[in-house]
Amino acid sequence: MSASPESLSYLRDLVYRRSAIVLEEDKQYLFDSRLSPVARETGFASIDELVAGMRKDINGPLVRRVVEAMTTNETLFFRDVHPFEALKLRLVPELIRARSNERSLRIWCAAASTGQEPYSIAMTLRENFPELATWKVQIVATDLNAAVLGRAREAKYRQLEVNRGLPAPFLLKYFERHSAEWQLKEDIRSMVTFRELNLLDSWNGLGPQDIVFMRNVLIYFDIETKRRLLGRVRQTLQPEGFLVLGGAETTTNLDDGFAPVRIGKGVYFQSKSGMRAMPSVA
Repeated sequence: MSASPESLSYLRDLVYRRSAIVLEEDKQYLFDSRLSPVARETGFASIDELVAGMRKDINGPLVRRVVEAMTTNETLFFRDVHPFEALKLRLVPELIRARSNERSLRIWCAAASTGQEPYSIAMTLRENFPELATWKVQIVATDLNAAVLGRAREAKYRQLEVNRGLPAPFLLKYFERHSAEWQLKEDIRSMVTFRELNLLDSWNGLGPQDIVFMRNVLIYFDIETKRRLLGRVRQTLQPEGFLVLGGAETTTNLDDGFAPVRIGKGVYFQSKSGMRAMPSVA
């Protein structure tokens, strides 16, 4: 199936209004590949007919399903490695010292997809910081796609998925085999709370955070949306807290309230108003 130019224009505008994701005109292949299955599953003969059906109920479940289909859900365990090394070697140790009185640590994963990233965070904490067993540790993972959050809560992964980034000892230690899939053990699953959240909507209920993972999210937004989100993140971070972005993302020229902090091979960000001087770590 291939969408007409009129349908593509409508879909690009819809996705932008509902998610702020910018899909350029040369992305027709994405619409065709992701929406053709949706059209078939919902009884439409073409993407154009699917769009016509959506127009009849602009707030209906069909619109939501289309927007969810167009969001990117690429993820894997311990993606890019370096952020999790920084978590282990510097971010969490610094915060353990800074939060020694309240003994509380709050981490938000803002694009959870099917759960590999927040569960990688949970395994990193469990593996390296036994002292946190007596702390109040909260890992909140959000995504606008209800379907992928359902998979994340179940925490069952195919062999190909656990082969991507997950260390073999972690597979044996933290997972159980269920037929052709591997499921995370309950004690790791229980460390993460999943919530449906569109980043454009209210963040009420999240509360202040010590670490915000917002990796490979900003790259899909326009400049003004990036600035707006970074401003909201800065207000959400507690003093000495960290923002973790994707390797190709930065706050530079977007929000001068953040200061970059180099740790190993990665760059992380702290609100200038709440940071202490921290030397770079090679």
